[in-house]
Amino acid sequence: MVRIIGGYAAAVLVTYVLGATFISQGNIANVIGMGFEVTVTQRFESMLHDISNMTDLYLPVVAVSFVIALSVAAIIIRFFPDLRLVGYTLAGFAALIAVHVLVKTVFGISGIAPTRTIVGLLAQGLAGAVGGYVFHLVTAQKKAG
Repeated sequence: MVRIIGGYAAAVLVTYVLGATFISQGNIANVIGMGFEVTVTQRFESMLHDISNMTDLYLPVVAVSFVIALSVAAIIIRFFPDLRLVGYTLAGFAALIAVHVLVKTVFGISGIAPTRTIVGLLAQGLAGAVGGYVFHLVTAQKKAG
């Protein structure tokens, strides 16, 4: 049980940090697209700002989406244990994509500007996939041998 909770916490944290970083850099890309110059220092400061200030909304969204996705994946993986790596990785990917698609569908808005593009949406999916992979690694049973 400790391994599952630790894996979940690590997966959520990694996904949150990557997702917030992708959001930050996506927003900066939009600013650059408007003709403004952005330094590497400004990129880094923006990224740190977003990581430290999106905890009240984005972090809980990631956490809830992972509870659902990883739970569903665990049920499926019981029947197909050889697909554990793929299952958890895809679950993380699907969790983050689903969050943004559902918000757009239900509320008619994209709360996070970079997710209005396919690249921004896929970047969020990548963040989720990495989180799912982390969950797989942390919760894997040690093989005797």
